[in-house]
Amino acid sequence: MSIPLWAPILIPVFFGILTYTLPEKIKKIVAIVGAGTTLVVCVMIFAQTTSGPMSLSLGGWDPPVGIMLFADRISSVLITLTSLLFFSLTIFEFGKKHSKRTFYMLFLILNGLLNGLFLVDDLFSIFVLIEVSTIVVALLIMYKRDSRSMYDGLIYLLVNIFSATFFLFGLAMLYKQTGTFSLSLLGDIITQDMPALYLPFAFIMTSVCLKAALMPLFSWLPRAHGTPSSPSVVSAILSGLYVKSGIYLFLRCQNAFSAIDTQTFFLIAGIITAIIGFVFAIAQSDIKMILSYGTVSQLGLIMIALNTGSETAMWGGVYHIINHAIFKSMLFVGAGEIIAEYKTRNIYEMKGVFKRMPLISAAMIAAILGITGAPLFNGSISKYLISQGSNDLVGDIMLTLINLGTIVLFIKLSRIFAGNTGVKARVPANRAAVCVFLGATCLVLGIFGAPIIEFLFGIQVKIDTAGYIQKSIIFAASVVGAWLIYRFAVRDRAFWKRVRAFDLGFNKIAMSIVLFFVVFTAYLYFG
Repeated sequence: MSIPLWAPILIPVFFGILTYTLPEKIKKIVAIVGAGTTLVVCVMIFAQTTSGPMSLSLGGWDPPVGIMLFADRISSVLITLTSLLFFSLTIFEFGKKHSKRTFYMLFLILNGLLNGLFLVDDLFSIFVLIEVSTIVVALLIMYKRDSRSMYDGLIYLLVNIFSATFFLFGLAMLYKQTGTFSLSLLGDIITQDMPALYLPFAFIMTSVCLKAALMPLFSWLPRAHGTPSSPSVVSAILSGLYVKSGIYLFLRCQNAFSAIDTQTFFLIAGIITAIIGFVFAIAQSDIKMILSYGTVSQLGLIMIALNTGSETAMWGGVYHIINHAIFKSMLFVGAGEIIAEYKTRNIYEMKGVFKRMPLISAAMIAAILGITGAPLFNGSISKYLISQGSNDLVGDIMLTLINLGTIVLFIKLSRIFAGNTGVKARVPANRAAVCVFLGATCLVLGIFGAPIIEFLFGIQVKIDTAGYIQKSIIFAASVVGAWLIYRFAVRDRAFWKRVRAFDLGFNKIAMSIVLFFVVFTAYLYFG
């Protein structure tokens, strides 16, 4: 049976609306059924794309007029990953007091919108989905209605609305030049470097890069992902999945405009983003802010992988999208449970977490080993491929330094596990099961990395044993170096307090968007 491509978009939206109309007693069961159904549908679509890409013209109108849905191996994997995490986190939420009908409605609708962003082929429909998802995300951020979350949610909403105007300007100019919004058709139309497309391209990519939290357009992300009262599953979805829609759109737009060479610009931007991200993360004492800025750094690493010009590094970056979604989701839900137990977000006020919450701690440690690239864990495979693709000494050194910063960051975070305080906490079975699943997945995706990549994408990658051992030795040396850096250069330094105090309001964030647009436009014309 062939599954239509609109199913992963409309099914979760339908179930989201259904949960809002049903009594409180059964809404949670219906939400889980809806998320599970969406996951099954996405798995079936993935199976269909193994024999080739799929497309569907809605309403019988073909491009350039109609709305086209398109699924290849990458997009089908991403919708399956999205639905898998939404299903897992819906189970995780079962039994929580704040999980009312409105929450489940918004949560499931966001699942459908994200699937739509991965499947829709025309830029105008993408613009509509971005606008609607922006409103849904803002409502989820502000869900508990305290003053800080309301402020952070409004900043997120205003910044994204301002960014969307750039996208809309770019669409209007692009349509005038090409007569289509279809990304597939644009790839056929733009066969050479066309200066007339520089300005619309700059408008569109400025908005896309804000979604991808590229330097200097990342200031909104810690506010949105780390706001104090936002449910931990919302932070997990935003940091693990939602920002990946920006990365995916970047990849699609870059392919459509492949005749315009921007790899050097985005490679440099990715390096700066990765470094700035872990520097700001190291400076934090709030556990959710540490994880939020850590996401910025990992997005920079993915951007590096996509712009090295190497197919090996590119697939390493795509695999890192999956890996980051898994371990960052685990870290955020684990942090949420720790915050609920300790009644604080300050890591300096958390001690003995491993003794008090052993299962949560073990799953978080697995995620930490994944994100730092420890041997046998998922991050080691994607980072190995990115390093292999860089294929030069300077690139290897830069990637090692970025990973060194990540290790320093998580050595600082890991201090919460030491000590022996308090009585053992009780973790509900559904939350424990989800944490075990996510933690174990970090290991499985590492041990079986190469065959999993071949299964998901139909691409054979070679993991050289000698090279992998060499990278493992470098990782071990990096851990030692990172501990020394943390011990003598990070702990209780006034510099880090000043970095932690750095904050941008809406006006400055808006100015950074304009600055990025101006610099990128100048690069296109004069670079």
